[in-house]
Amino acid sequence: MNVWIAIGLTVVGCYAVKLAGLLVPAGALERPLVRRLSGLLPVALLAALTAQQTFSTGHALVLDARAAGLAAAALALLLRAPFLVVVGAAVVVTAGVRALGG
Repeated sequence: MNVWIAIGLTVVGCYAVKLAGLLVPAGALERPLVRRLSGLLPVALLAALTAQQTFSTGHALVLDARAAGLAAAALALLLRAPFLVVVGAAVVVTAGVRALGG
């Protein structure tokens, strides 16, 4: 399959999903269950993406420097650090563990 065909199909698919979202009636979006789920879904998807990117390589589960960086970011969040400090802590800890051979 040509790469440009795959890109074109992805573009069409993304546009179709966006169009489907715009065609949903406003009354359906005002239901309490839908409002609650729409608030929770982005958080759940981001948590799943973070876990998948942190604890997997290919098809294997791993525990390496990325987990230490995630733990440092979580600790910084618990201490209510600003966003840039959270990201910086994760970067510094991950780089430090990798430099030490972890």
